[in-house]
Amino acid sequence: MLRNPVHIRDASPDDAAALVEIWGPGRTGHDGSPPALHDASAAVARIAADPDQRLLVAVVEGQVVGAVQLERGPLTPIHGDTAVFVKHLQVLDSHRRHGVGRALMGAILTWAEEKDTPNVLAAAAVSSKDANRFMARLGFGQIAVVRGATVASLRTKLPVEPPAAARVGTRSHRSVGQVLVQRRSLRRSQARPS
Repeated sequence: MLRNPVHIRDASPDDAAALVEIWGPGRTGHDGSPPALHDASAAVARIAADPDQRLLVAVVEGQVVGAVQLERGPLTPIHGDTAVFVKHLQVLDSHRRHGVGRALMGAILTWAEEKDTPNVLAAAAVSSKDANRFMARLGFGQIAVVRGATVASLRTKLPVEPPAAARVGTRSHRSVGQVLVQRRSLRRSQARPS
């Protein structure tokens, strides 16, 4: 079976609707609304203006069917080696297993070589077995686990220290974290049968 050729190019603001289709389904903003076209268009322009970032799209028969964001930066905060960080590699379900991901990875490799960058790091959702298998077949090994949380959920888990000025001169001021720990302990002791 002949495959349609995959063309890789830099995204343009005109691709905003296609990018929302690729990255937007099921995702909402802080207010619960889907990503807006003008926000996507502005993001494309912002990335295009940064020499250490790229936003590539894969086009088949005039339709954007995949995309990836690239960012070049230091491998670690204290080393001089750089890496291309592959973010949000996504291919529409209808075009998977047709060479689109491989074409995008080829463009990533070319950009890394052009930027004289010796390392490529890519992330894939832990729930995406296909993406993780694809990365493994290309020789990517697991070097880290990336975890995510909302600020609100972290706030409930971490103690909140009052500003230093509020603590000075008073011993009765307890952090929210200390209060929560005490409440949880009290609830556990009340829940235990005597």
